[in-house]
Amino acid sequence: MLVLGIESSCDETGAAIVRDGRYMLSNVVASQIEIHNRYGGVVPEVASRQQLATIIPVIETALEEAACTWADIDAIAATYGPGLAGSLLVGLTVGKALALARNLPFLGVNHLEAHIYANWLRKGQVAQTQSDAESWDYYEGDPIFPLICLVISGAHSELVLVRGHGQYELLGRTRDDAAGEAFDKVARVLGLGYPGGPAIQRAAQLSRGRSRCPGCQNSSCRSGISCQTSCPGWRRGGQS
Repeated sequence: MLVLGIESSCDETGAAIVRDGRYMLSNVVASQIEIHNRYGGVVPEVASRQQLATIIPVIETALEEAACTWADIDAIAATYGPGLAGSLLVGLTVGKALALARNLPFLGVNHLEAHIYANWLRKGQVAQTQSDAESWDYYEGDPIFPLICLVISGAHSELVLVRGHGQYELLGRTRDDAAGEAFDKVARVLGLGYPGGPAIQRAAQLSRGRSRCPGCQNSSCRSGISCQTSCPGWRRGGQS
């Protein structure tokens, strides 16, 4: 079974062709980093407009890379939330329209649940002798239940106990800023650029043996010592 998956929950437009629920034949992502870099973070209205411009080419590229045609697709899935409303609307609308036009089943997917199940994805095509029923058998490296999953995505930082397929218990989540938000805010305060995570990592690597972090104007900041600041985003991010 081949499924076209569409992801548009934030600032990236993604499409993938997945066989039997876990084998990726293609995975195409259009990034908006250069667009949002000038603002130091994602601007929702800009993100959704860019989704409109890229979603069809991304889907067409995913089909091409998987060596598939529309006649091979058995179903279409798209992220329904959580995420930015405008961006989600683009992916959902396109997914539903394609499903209706092609007379295919449509499935809305929780984007955080999808992050959990990404741990079962594998690259490549399933052997032709393998049946659909066997495709979820255990393979070396697969997660084993029960398990604890750390989900860090956009505005979400959650710790989830997964007892089995579809059986979740939320153990904890951030009380304010998520990890990604904290990284972006800290990087913006330090003048390190966007996205914050990679920018802070590069700064940490470059600052080894140097007296001060790149972009930091705090004269008390020395290698191995954290910069102190009254920035609320920094404080909330650190507490989360």
